[in-house]
Amino acid sequence: MNFLPTLRNLVSAYQAFEHYSAPHIKSLGLTMTQFDVIATLGNQLPMSCKQLGEKTLVTKGTLTGVLERLEAKGFISRQANAEDARSQLIGLTSAGQALFEKVFPEHLEYLNDAFKNLAPDELQQLEQSLKLLKNIFKQPS
Repeated sequence: MNFLPTLRNLVSAYQAFEHYSAPHIKSLGLTMTQFDVIATLGNQLPMSCKQLGEKTLVTKGTLTGVLERLEAKGFISRQANAEDARSQLIGLTSAGQALFEKVFPEHLEYLNDAFKNLAPDELQQLEQSLKLLKNIFKQPS
């Protein structure tokens, strides 16, 4: 079981990222999940709930409540899906797009302060290692 140190470092890295990122997102008036949804829908055509769930880190059960709260705040809208009557398309309203245009670049700049300490080759190496790890878990069992 020589993968345990790798697993421990993966979990620790994610926790450290969340500890770094979450307070800034909260200062923008959003939760991590709300930010994830707003960032995913920004500058995109409306998408189904299933597509949104696949593109975010949000589970289906959590997504429903997040969408209801974002809709109540006027940031997203739902419309009938002409291609599939069983689903709805979810997109940003003009207020939601304005929110995206404010918070997304602001948060990227905040994250840049951490990532700027890595050399370009280190960033590329990390990206390749993370892709490798992701692909390990995507393989059929």
